[in-house]
Parts: sequence; C-alpha cells; structure tokens
Amino acid sequence: MSEAPQPAAKRPAGRRNVELSEELKAYKGVWVFIEHERGHVHSVSWELLGEARKLADKLGSPVGVVVLGGQDEPLESFAAEAFTYGADTAYVVHDPVLKGYRNEPFTKGLTDLVNTYKPEILLLGATSMGRDLAGSVATTLLTGLTADCTELNIDSASRALAATRPTFGGSLLCTIMTLAYRPQMATVRPRVMAMPQPDATRTGTVVQDTLGLVETQIVTKLLDFIADAHSSKINLPYADVIVSGGKGLKSPENFKLVFELARVLGGEVGATRPCVQAGWVEAERQVGQTGKTVRPKLYIAAGISGAIQHRVGMEASDVIVAINTDANAPIFDFAHYGIVGNALQVLPALTQAFAAHLSQRRRLVA
Repeated sequence: MSEAPQPAAKRPAGRRNVELSEELKAYKGVWVFIEHERGHVHSVSWELLGEARKLADKLGSPVGVVVLGGQDEPLESFAAEAFTYGADTAYVVHDPVLKGYRNEPFTKGLTDLVNTYKPEILLLGATSMGRDLAGSVATTLLTGLTADCTELNIDSASRALAATRPTFGGSLLCTIMTLAYRPQMATVRPRVMAMPQPDATRTGTVVQDTLGLVETQIVTKLLDFIADAHSSKINLPYADVIVSGGKGLKSPENFKLVFELARVLGGEVGATRPCVQAGWVEAERQVGQTGKTVRPKLYIAAGISGAIQHRVGMEASDVIVAINTDANAPIFDFAHYGIVGNALQVLPALTQAFAAHLSQRRRLVA
C-alpha cells in the first residue's frame, strides 16, 4: 500500500515521499509466523522461511520466526527445525490460552512481539489460519497487507518489500509496496514458493516471551477439535503428477479421459475454474488463482488455454505438458512441451502408451 499523495504544493514534482520516520527506521529483520497444529508444522512455514532468507540477505538483516502455542506443545523443537531452514532467532511464547488457534490471543501475541522487537517484514501462509490472523494483525498494527502473493522481492530504490499478486480478476499481476509503514506484511499460499533444503548444522537463538492474557478475557472458547474425514482425500498441492482438464474437453463425459490418464500415472486430477463451476469435478480439484497452487514434477494440461488465472496456480511445476488444438494458446508460451492436437484423441493415446510401458516394466522386473 503506497502512502497517500501530498497536495501538489507541498510535494516536489516527480518524487514520492518514501522517507521513513526515525521510529520506523528502527524496524529490522524478516519474520515468518510458524503455523502448526496438533504437533505438526504446516509446510508453508518452511517454504516462507526459504523466501525470507533470500529477502533478508538482500537487506543484510536477520531472519526471525514466531512460534506461539500451549504450555505442553513442542515449540522449541519447531524453533530448532526453523533454524535448519534459515532462521536466526525464534521468538517463542508458551501460554495455556494459546493451545489451539483462536484469533484474539494469537493476534495479541503476534502484535506484542512485533511492537517489542520491530521486524520490518512479516510473512504468513495464506491458509485458513494465516489469512484470519494476518488481517487482524495488520489492522491492529495499522499497516499494509498484501494477500495471496505469487512473488516477493526487495525494491532496490526504497528497500521496501515488493509483493506481487494477481489483480483485476487475475487478468493482471500487480506489485504492491508498503512504503511508509512498518512492518510490511504479506501472505503466500502453500506451494507457491519452493521448499528450501534444510541445513542440519545451523543453530539459532531462542527468545522466550510472555502473553499476559487470561482465559476470562477471551470471547471465544475452544471446545473440541473434530477432524474433517474428507480433508486428505484430494491433496493436489503435494501431488507429484497432476493431469488437469479444461473446458476444451467440452463435456463431463470427455473429462473422464483425464481421470483415466491420471490413474495410469498414479497422479491426481486437476481442473480449471469453468470445469468446477459447470459441476464436472469437485471444487477441491480447482487449480489457479481461486483454487489450489501446485508444484508437481509433471503437470499435463489438456484443453486448457493458459489464462493467467490458471497459470498462477501451476506455472512452478517442474515439467508442463500442454495439449491444445489452438497453436496460439497462451499455455504454449510457458509450457515445456506442447502438443497441438485434439485432447480427446491425445489423452487416450497417452493413457494406452503409458499403460503399455508400465506393463512392460513390471514384466521385466518380474
């Protein structure tokens, strides 16, 4: 969020007021909020740490993590793992009211730490928890927040965080900078950033802090945790192979060809937003700006034009194979391999070829 412009009479022509106050100049370092639940850290936290390390190295600043949780939770273990992914300091708060996520105590814990230790950048995962927490923290701190970013960088002129995200319904990519406020905040969806390689030799400093909030001061109460029995049935973001279909397949009956190829390859099935809206597949299979972000080793796109709304959700795939009848389709601009042809003919041919190849391999192994 850029600073509101001054009246023309008070502002030199051609210049933006990006000068920080002395108070805000004291903000240093890049922080990542470590999201964890029921003893496990969400992998988006490690993905963000890899990105935080790159940003901090450009700024010549340290990397910190914030770990909030209950008295009996292994927060120090999470901190030790964070050090291996690039963190220098871990700010840890144990408190009974932090057992299980609730917005009010987590907002107070995170905002108090920011006001005390003053990081210049704060990153959170764009998960259900991260989105809920980031909005309330940014509001409390009266700072800017860029949500669902696809790229993070440092602006060389202002040393500000340059956060890029889709806008105008996904038709454009917009880079946003919070020039005259600190901290600068951004959320990033899982699998947008690459997972860094851990370094087991790295260590860091653990700073223990307190919350200062009692249960009677919190409006909401955590009564129980009921797991979603269907939550792990479709796990697109972490699939190694994904076969996706678009409206170019023309009907739900034809879309079954995508499922057949995915089954032979041992992969998952993805889809574009129009296919989901038409009821061809479940919403959990949508890839793109308003769906899942994926990073498979192989992504096969059948009957997909490659509009930016879909591209931002899958362009980080290791290998992209596009199948489309239109040789000028945008997807061929960024696909690694392209097949100009009718997906209704190409998909069955690929399924048959892969099935034969796998069958031959099994016979050789036997």
